[in-house]
Amino acid sequence: MTGNAENDQRYDQEPARHRRDKGLQRRRILIGGGTVALAGGLAAAGFASADTPSATTVTSDASASATSGVCTLTAEVTEGPYSLDGALIREDIREEKEGVEVQYTFTVVDQDNDCAPLADALVELWHCDALGEYSGFVGKNGHTEDDDGTFLRGGVLTDSDGGASIVSIWPGHYVSRAVHVHMRVHTDVTLADGTYTGGTLVHTGQLFFDADLNEEVQATSPYADNTTAETPLGDDTIYDDGGAASGLLTLTALGSDVSDGYTATLTVGVSTS
Repeated sequence: MTGNAENDQRYDQEPARHRRDKGLQRRRILIGGGTVALAGGLAAAGFASADTPSATTVTSDASASATSGVCTLTAEVTEGPYSLDGALIREDIREEKEGVEVQYTFTVVDQDNDCAPLADALVELWHCDALGEYSGFVGKNGHTEDDDGTFLRGGVLTDSDGGASIVSIWPGHYVSRAVHVHMRVHTDVTLADGTYTGGTLVHTGQLFFDADLNEEVQATSPYADNTTAETPLGDDTIYDDGGAASGLLTLTALGSDVSDGYTATLTVGVSTS
């Protein structure tokens, strides 16, 4: 998907600790999973309301296919103009950023190995803060704040079950895009000095949030201080209404109030060949 407003932006700033990769990778990936990933989130838009601590999950046809080891093909999407190389290896990427806590849990599976769990793959996330600002690019959404080039960026290696857990906050919004998180999955990286080098990029995608829950979150502080226009999920130029196969997270409330936070799960299938 090209030609959207996010890709049309070009910036001259070179942020610290990272090097921008301006190449757009256009491979095919697989979102789905084998039996090991069934509980990880092949549900389409399952979520718990802010008033109910237990989850209500709406399953898709894709979840039924998981028991037979069938993965669902989908095209990957642009990484956008805010990507940076050299993410820090860490489970908590919040630093001092305020917002509704989100505990991400991913299961990465390899389609080229019968959807078996993919171990030792680097799952990398980055997204804007509650005011719609990205580290390394602060000011692009009209707000002034400190910019260390690293907040709300980072990643972890998957375990032997293909699992990866990262703690962050619910993203804010900025002009032209619905609320989203960026994701990359790398294999064969080399870890050193708290970051990574080398490796092979096997997935570039974006993650999305239930529209009703997002409306509740964006109405709370500090999100409500962001007065820039917000694009609804249904009008986003990247999300294609494909549910979990298009990166829609399965959300579960951690408590009885929005401020208590959420877990967010998804099974991500990749092709390593």
